[in-house]
Amino acid sequence: MNLAIWLERTALKHPNREALFLGSECIGTYKDFWLAVCALRAHLEKEGIKRGDRVAVYMVNCPEFLVAFYAIWSMGAVIVPINSKLHLREVSWILENADCWYVLSDAVLSSEINLPNITIFTPKWDDLAKSAQVSPVSCSFNDLAWLFYTSGTTGKPKGVMITHGMIKTMALSYFADVDQVYFSDTTLYAAPMSHGAGLYSIMHVLAGTRHAIPLSGGFDEEEIFNLAEKLNNIHMFAAPTMVKRLTNFAKKNNKKGIGFRTVVYAGGPMYLSDIIEAVEQFGPIFVQVYGQGECPMGITVLPRYQVADRKSKKWKQRLQSVGYAQSAVEVKIGNKTGSVSKPGETGEIMVRGDLVMPGYWKNRNATSKAIIDGWLMTGDVGSIDEDGYVTMHDRSKDMIISGGSNIYPREIEEILLLHKSVSEVSVVGRQNDEWGEEVVAFIVTEKGHEFLPEILDQHCLEYIARFKRPKDYINITELPKNNYGKVLKTSLRENLKQNI
Repeated sequence: MNLAIWLERTALKHPNREALFLGSECIGTYKDFWLAVCALRAHLEKEGIKRGDRVAVYMVNCPEFLVAFYAIWSMGAVIVPINSKLHLREVSWILENADCWYVLSDAVLSSEINLPNITIFTPKWDDLAKSAQVSPVSCSFNDLAWLFYTSGTTGKPKGVMITHGMIKTMALSYFADVDQVYFSDTTLYAAPMSHGAGLYSIMHVLAGTRHAIPLSGGFDEEEIFNLAEKLNNIHMFAAPTMVKRLTNFAKKNNKKGIGFRTVVYAGGPMYLSDIIEAVEQFGPIFVQVYGQGECPMGITVLPRYQVADRKSKKWKQRLQSVGYAQSAVEVKIGNKTGSVSKPGETGEIMVRGDLVMPGYWKNRNATSKAIIDGWLMTGDVGSIDEDGYVTMHDRSKDMIISGGSNIYPREIEEILLLHKSVSEVSVVGRQNDEWGEEVVAFIVTEKGHEFLPEILDQHCLEYIARFKRPKDYINITELPKNNYGKVLKTSLRENLKQNI
């Protein structure tokens, strides 16, 4: 089934329902939305785009981004969303790797692209208002819909092949496991639409909700709170760093989150102290999902009632987990030899099911390493308890081995964040001739507090084993992060190498 059918059906059933918003202003109904999709599709076909061709979308968040999704899908082509904050060299590499010669871009970003054999078109909402309607072409479960390039923090990004069937399965799993969506909701695109926020448009199109793009095109705390109060019943996808920023802004400005209905957080570790503080400020609006581009948004879920629970005996243990397996997948802890860990034992998180990618684009070697006997090796180290809840300890590459013992940075980060002087922290390993590696903590100090390593060391000794505590504490004004808010531990390790 072609994903664009869901938009066509909603437009036929509810043509006059408000669909697209720029800020708090409605600019189009679902009929307008569908006609714009048909118009862009007609343009792409006239340009020579055919079924299976890759079409890049290189824009800041805007209504035309959504039109591009469904126009490309409607004709059986493949969308290649590119984050607007990437360097032009990174953009060029993706275009070349994807064999992509056609780019949909906005006026500002298109001026930066000066590449041979690349055609650039800037779609504008007002120019896409009128077109003959044409139904989506037929697509199978395995037909490619989205070529998603990983963030590439450890090397060149890989193109994850995401099919129509995978995205449909993700959407249906969302309704079964994550949250319900109602036509009175408004989904707010404050995170990059080239990532999870864009993927999450699909279930909101099916439900016929409103789609709002901030005038800023991105994440601005004051703008988000204002839009929530005006539009009401806001749903948004957010990285953990965004949740923390919303919480800090709300506390500073006495905001309680009026107008928010659901905030789904994913994309990195949410520290226990941060989510406790967020729930105290906003109430039960948070849901956690765990996924990867290779299994988009669909590995595990921790529903809102458990994120907000403070009465159950295991509430804190649950809140430190990433929840339990979603309906469409199987999850286990094991290793490449096929052995399965017992409850509570640590190993690599593995996932199997209809949501798992068929492989990486033009990269058989990487595919063979990532998928073994049908199981996706996530590269995440974790454990599953006797009740089926998955706790993610760290990425396998981030684990520190000191004196033959495995040390998980997240455990130490959680402890350090309990101290009032610590605003942010990232723990990495540093080469040590005697122990192999030693633990180093990079600390962003809370405003109004001093950076006192000896106090932090004493704090760690109160909570964790002596061999796990950092051997060095380094004060830093801000942690290096990629465009999606993930801390670049590779940069921190490089910092240590240069200062040995």
